[in-house]
Amino acid sequence: MANDIKDLLQYAVDKNASDLHLTEGLPPIIRIDGLLERTTYPVLSRDDTKKIIYSILNDEQKVKFETNLELDLSLYIPGVSRFRVNVHMQRGSVEAAFRVIPAKIKSIEDLGLPPAIAELARRPNGLVLVTGPTGMGKSTTLAAMVNLINNERRALIISIEDPIEYVHANQKSVIKQREVGSDTKSFANALKHALRQDPDVILVGEMRDLETISTAITAAETGHLVLSTLHTPDAPQTIDRLVDIFPPYQQKQIMVQLAGSLQGIVCQQLLPTKKGKGRVVACEIMTGTSAVRSLIREHKTEQLLTVIQTSAQHGMITMDKSMKQLLKEGLIDDETARSKAKDQGEFDKL
Repeated sequence: MANDIKDLLQYAVDKNASDLHLTEGLPPIIRIDGLLERTTYPVLSRDDTKKIIYSILNDEQKVKFETNLELDLSLYIPGVSRFRVNVHMQRGSVEAAFRVIPAKIKSIEDLGLPPAIAELARRPNGLVLVTGPTGMGKSTTLAAMVNLINNERRALIISIEDPIEYVHANQKSVIKQREVGSDTKSFANALKHALRQDPDVILVGEMRDLETISTAITAAETGHLVLSTLHTPDAPQTIDRLVDIFPPYQQKQIMVQLAGSLQGIVCQQLLPTKKGKGRVVACEIMTGTSAVRSLIREHKTEQLLTVIQTSAQHGMITMDKSMKQLLKEGLIDDETARSKAKDQGEFDKL
């Protein structure tokens, strides 16, 4: 068996896979267009997985992993690609998941994202969130937004990630990319100190806890453009998640702060194309209009969907409407659209 990790990762890249999984008792597995496929490599033993995975770790990372039994890191292999890596234990076996990070950062247009997302990236301040399940391209969308800012504005951009995925080269902007674990102790700590580093734009890889969310909202209020992600399926649930993480006595104040600072929420998912090769992005977009801000302030999130449905002139679109457009354009099939839709009646009108 060619158990050189470089060979396995090169194979994944050559197959246009999004992920490579190393697990005991199975051959290396790749994910292509959202579906898992077994490779033709031999089955991995427990010793195989540990040997392969430990070959990419330095001594400090090995100690950290053996202490915490979890490890996130980024990996760059010249001539192959960059990878986001999660090392973990599974029934006593050392295993890992590798996410392929393309070397070239695609533009918002190349990704097939709506123009409203470019307009959100051009906002001078406020909070912009990209949400959706794991593996739906949130980091790629954020990278495209940062790339747009980098090419259009003379801004100081501070990125806090765990781990660093896309690497940006300074263009018109100056970009400082900080990795949790090696450059800072935590998202919350880095974000708090970032406010003293003269930033124009702050990217927070993920808003995981109350302190990070609170500081991010404050930063958005005080003249910075803050970009971040959450694992929420739609705009109303995103607002609810942000509010609910705070204790009851703080929630009213957070609603007021969110109402004043939110510029937009982009919820996205990747769908298999009708032709069976590749995936296409569907987006729900909610922008911070006066109607949206009023509903957030009053915590009437159940009414936000109605505003999104009736505010296309402000760049808003529901997920169902986005999928309906993809269906009309022949990019996805009816079965895919209906299986992901909240209101299947939307597709009966076609």
